[in-house]
Amino acid sequence: MTPPSPWRATVLTLFPEMFPGPLGVSLAGRALASGLWQLEARDIRASATDRHRSVDDTPAGGGPGMVLRADVLAAAIDATGIGPERPRLLMSPRGRPLTQTRVTELARGPGPLIVCGRFEGVDQRVIDGRGLEEVSIGDYVLSGGEIAALALIDACVRLLPGVMGKEASGTEESFSDGLLEYPQYTRPQLFEGVPIPAILTSGDHAKVAAWRRAESEALTAARRPDLWEKAANRGSGQKTPKNKTDG
Repeated sequence: MTPPSPWRATVLTLFPEMFPGPLGVSLAGRALASGLWQLEARDIRASATDRHRSVDDTPAGGGPGMVLRADVLAAAIDATGIGPERPRLLMSPRGRPLTQTRVTELARGPGPLIVCGRFEGVDQRVIDGRGLEEVSIGDYVLSGGEIAALALIDACVRLLPGVMGKEASGTEESFSDGLLEYPQYTRPQLFEGVPIPAILTSGDHAKVAAWRRAESEALTAARRPDLWEKAANRGSGQKTPKNKTDG
């Protein structure tokens, strides 16, 4: 029986030298070196047809900046040979916000094709014609999609089997259950006069779990009321979070 192919990220960019970048170190880098996942960065300019390797032109209707040409980018996408079995993503500030749920879905699949936009954006016809899913990592604008692509890939790679040391590392963290992660502590027991909350060193696992849940709820309600509202609307028995306590 043929083993399944490793998770693979294919990136279309004007700056392939930006990859693997930070993905080549730490957890992602070790996993890449050991073959747990694969990365291919392809230069969009390789699909340009004129002697200047032009990839952009002025926006139709006027306005500032330049726009990535539909014919060049479509040719670059087609040259990858990637079919509909792999998601086709376009990193874009107008895309749907990237969530941990979507990251988990992507990590469970074969790996995406990621288009990194530049300039004022991408010709809408190639977005529609090649079925690109626009994805945003936040309500701000970057110089291009490369940094956003690095963030998306890192979020996916850390969830791949064998990448993180302990399986629980991927489940007991922010957004894993719709809430922000509880506060973490480690040695020394006393730091600048502040002790580790006593309940965490009590040895009572049930009380520790309850404390962590309460802290997650309190943090989420205070910092991300949008997430707290969604959690409450799921009918999961959420109650008004209590004030912080060390038990």
